[in-house]
Amino acid sequence: MKPAQIILGTLVFFILAPQVSAATDDSGSHGLDPAVLIGVAVMLVVAKLGGEIFERLQQPGVLGELFGGILLGNLVLLGVNWAEPLKTSATIAALAELGVIILLFEVGLESDLKEMLEVGWSSLVVAVLGVVAPFFLGWGISAYFIPDEPRLVHIFIGATLCATSVGITARVFKDLGKLATREARIILGAAVIDDVLALLVLAVVAGAINAAGTGVALSMLDIGVIALKSLAFLIGSIVVGIFLVPRMLRGAGHLESRGVLLTLAISFCLFLSWAAGQVGLAPIVGAFAAGLILDEVHYQPRGGPQERDLHDLLQPVSTVLVPIFFVLMGLKVDFRLFGQFGILGFAFTLTVAAIIGKQICAFGVVERGINRLAVGLGMIPRGEVGLIFAGIGATLMLPSATGVARPVINSAIFGAIVIMVIITTLITPIALKWSLARKRTRKGKSHGNKEGSA
Repeated sequence: MKPAQIILGTLVFFILAPQVSAATDDSGSHGLDPAVLIGVAVMLVVAKLGGEIFERLQQPGVLGELFGGILLGNLVLLGVNWAEPLKTSATIAALAELGVIILLFEVGLESDLKEMLEVGWSSLVVAVLGVVAPFFLGWGISAYFIPDEPRLVHIFIGATLCATSVGITARVFKDLGKLATREARIILGAAVIDDVLALLVLAVVAGAINAAGTGVALSMLDIGVIALKSLAFLIGSIVVGIFLVPRMLRGAGHLESRGVLLTLAISFCLFLSWAAGQVGLAPIVGAFAAGLILDEVHYQPRGGPQERDLHDLLQPVSTVLVPIFFVLMGLKVDFRLFGQFGILGFAFTLTVAAIIGKQICAFGVVERGINRLAVGLGMIPRGEVGLIFAGIGATLMLPSATGVARPVINSAIFGAIVIMVIITTLITPIALKWSLARKRTRKGKSHGNKEGSA
């Protein structure tokens, strides 16, 4: 059996064990609810089929997984209610949450702190503008379209517009052979900083929402403490981890057991996710920090000349777990809500705000000769990060006038956010390719004019 299969099997066992126990106690029979088993199987097949179709259309596979979930979740319109229990299954929700943790671990592994620091002030200013502008635009639009919602809902919706999906932009630059350009390095560096800042914003907003759920209003001092605690956790874990953990894991090749590096790396990711939860942060903050720490860890098996990259070892695990999250997010999109004109208007305006907010990033480029339009366009996609924020918002609860707690992100708002994520993700490759080609055309014409005048 392969190491990845061993790790995946162990993780799934510990997640499903309580469900198995409950099923045994209630009915006296052994085993998991068959509906969950067939549900996970169908979700994985739908995810892979959807991802394959979208990749053949030169679009991110994650959108195919999301669309697959949307179609599966809206079979109820055809009178088929088979998928409805999957939306509320605690087991599937646990698997999806584990998939998100693995996904943020991967994002951290793909982020290079050294390159981010080398790009310098341009990335930092671009990232700060790319968080501040969309945040306040999203807040304002939410307050205008859904004025009856609590202020914390508007603030959370603003927070969902902050982050940038680094993977989608990186893929476009890679396909065009432009990954080493200054524009690409500024965008990718800014996207990493965006993710860090967005996670800090998420920590503060989630802290305020949790406090409101207990009837306590946070002061500015309390908000500052949460922000400092979040920043201290990220910096502290990264500094300590960079000096200790990679050295420990590089020695894993001296151990005889198979899958040692993968086991220790996932264990470290889960430990930091737990630690983040203990200090009041979202577990994904710890998973992202774990990825940043281990981004350069490699493994050379004992007696083997070939070095293995941690990201490659992790891929089989993420291939199974991560799609469950995206399909579940799609399942929660209800087409029946889109019959309301106000929801569609809100979704469209939110998308425009998401696009315009990132164009303000272009003013943060302090260097000359940089394609500022490409920088702004490259920061547009929200991708998986926007969905993660929306998913967290659907689990956070706020007190209502009736005394019954209600989710921060309800079904209608969730659908609007999904539309925003889909549109921003789809238009970025097209717009970015056009922007880069436009600059090349201008350079060619300028060069031709000079030769003609000579």
